[in-house]
This record gives sequence, C-alpha cells and structure tokens, in this order.
Amino acid sequence: PMDRIRQLSMAGGRGTLAALGRLLVLAAVLALVAPAAAQEFPPLTGRVVDTADLLDPGTETALTEKLAAFEAQGSDQVVVVTVPDLQGAEIADYANRLGREWGIGQAEENNGVVLLVSRDDREVRIEVGYGLEGTLTDALSSLIIQNDILPPSFRPGPNAIRAGAARILPASPSP
Repeated sequence: PMDRIRQLSMAGGRGTLAALGRLLVLAAVLALVAPAAAQEFPPLTGRVVDTADLLDPGTETALTEKLAAFEAQGSDQVVVVTVPDLQGAEIADYANRLGREWGIGQAEENNGVVLLVSRDDREVRIEVGYGLEGTLTDALSSLIIQNDILPPSFRPGPNAIRAGAARILPASPSP
C-alpha cells in the first residue's frame, strides 16, 4: 500500500507539473496576444486619416481628392494614415493589422495600400495587400520611403507625405 501511495503521489506530481507547464504556455500566449488585442486604432474617417496633425487642411483635401480619383480609375485603394505613436507595436504589424481592421482594398483582390507615418516613433511604412505585391514591391516601397518621404531630419510634413503618395499611385495600376 505504501508503494502505491508513492506511485500516486509521484504521478500526481508529474500531472501537476504538466498542468503547470500548460498554464505557463497559456500565460505566455496570452501575454503576446493581449497587447495586440488592446491595440487601439484611429477610426477610418476617409482616405486620409491625420491623427498626428502632420497635414494642413489644404494638403489633406488635395491628397484626399487625388486618392479618390485614383480609386475611381480602378479598384485599388490607397489610404494615408498618420498616428502620434504605435502604442509599443512594431510598425509592420501595426500597419498590417490596421489595413485589415479597416478593410482597405477589395477583399477578393487584396489590393489595398496603407501609407503609415508614426510621428513620435519616427517610422514610416507602406503596407501592401498581396494583390499588389507584384507592382508595389518591398524594394520600391523602401525607395519611396527613403527618397520621397524621409528627409534627413525625419520630419515627414505635408510635402513629403504628398510626394510619397504620388509615387505609390502610379506603381499600383488597376486592372
């Protein structure tokens, strides 16, 4: 009987360790998912969402009109977004999740583009839907960011954002 008690005790210990291990794995997964779930995105209010106040009203209006005209020519959709910061997220993840949350582009064509500028993080990202990756490649997106958007002091103002959007538009031809 004593041996049986030891066996049960040891088995219970292994079971407890296994349960503790599963609990730790679950806690780690939740720790990774919780910040993503807690992420707050600005509301989609138009083709230009300037929550970081980087654009003057005239530039925002002109850019909105240009993006609308481009979208009317085909089905590709480009949205320009400025945010004060990324709330601790990586810019690629933030831009990707923002584009999905907002439903940028046609779902069946996956042809949306998000030009994201994070003022305080001093980062810029062009997130491209899979349907446009052949024309608006990572290399071209990087060139647009480096040559047209980012001045040496990283102060992406109205002219830089407008220039970046203008370079994106011809690179994303609609069918």
